[in-house]
Amino acid sequence: MMAAKTPLSNVSDRYELLARIASLYFEDGLSQAEIAAQTGYSRSMISRFLTEARDQHIVEIRINHPLARNRELEQSLEQLLKLRGVQVLTRGALNYSTMMRRIGTLGARLTEDLLHDHTVIGVSWGTAVWEVVNAARGGGWTDVQIVQMIGSLGTTNPDIDGPELARRLARIFGGRYSMLPTPFFVDARQTRDALLGDPRIKRILAQYARIELALVGVGTIDPERSSILRAGYVTEQDLDELRALGAVGDVCGIHFDLDGGCDFPVVDERRLGISVDELRAIPVKLGVAGGQYKAKAIVGAARAGLINWLVTDEVAALGALQLAA
Repeated sequence: MMAAKTPLSNVSDRYELLARIASLYFEDGLSQAEIAAQTGYSRSMISRFLTEARDQHIVEIRINHPLARNRELEQSLEQLLKLRGVQVLTRGALNYSTMMRRIGTLGARLTEDLLHDHTVIGVSWGTAVWEVVNAARGGGWTDVQIVQMIGSLGTTNPDIDGPELARRLARIFGGRYSMLPTPFFVDARQTRDALLGDPRIKRILAQYARIELALVGVGTIDPERSSILRAGYVTEQDLDELRALGAVGDVCGIHFDLDGGCDFPVVDERRLGISVDELRAIPVKLGVAGGQYKAKAIVGAARAGLINWLVTDEVAALGALQLAA
């Protein structure tokens, strides 16, 4: 006997219906035709409901690819860059986007291994961090807190910005989150100093001393791949000046040279977020970066003490080894 269709009076009812149909299909193993007969909707409607359930993130499909690693490169990088832990993805013929997804999965599994109850996690921003968050899974931890370590970029892709990453990670880990209500960069040092004097901002900044695990991307100053250039926070002239001074990359907007020096006031004095000393003091600083253009930045970030754990791919690892050796 055909069941009556569920009346959809509001969005909550709609999502409940989508969840019910997705459960029948993915968990109970019913065919679309069987679900149609049970619910009273047509088979084509059931197919559209399943697509909508994926689009609304009611259903999340994960494909657990084998994540082959290069142990020899891992050991060499640990020794040369004095890192506490390194994971190097065997890249093979993977294209860049697939590689980034897989190092994101490696980063997520490593983050979960390092996590415990009451952990305070600091997050930066960017595609690599987004891939980690996207691959993260809940694990029943208690009282996890996520803190945004840099101001917001206000990019055209809010998914990779700090506030959204902090919110999503808190939801996945069942914890709380704190956002830094400022831009990433401002026009002048005086503007930055005025914002840092605001009591609400001071309350967020005070939490940085409690961070135990920092999840960060490692940025390059290559003009074609500079995220902060694309976001409009620095100009090509700024990047030219940074390169002339020896800068090779940044972590949380903190720029450094290949030897780990971090004295670049041309942009850093306009940055809002965690300080060099605060970041260095965090026990676990997990950097996630891949591709040949990140090799110099990985070496500089490690030597600057801004990362002490690393997840990367073979291409970046080999480039970093050549530079470090």
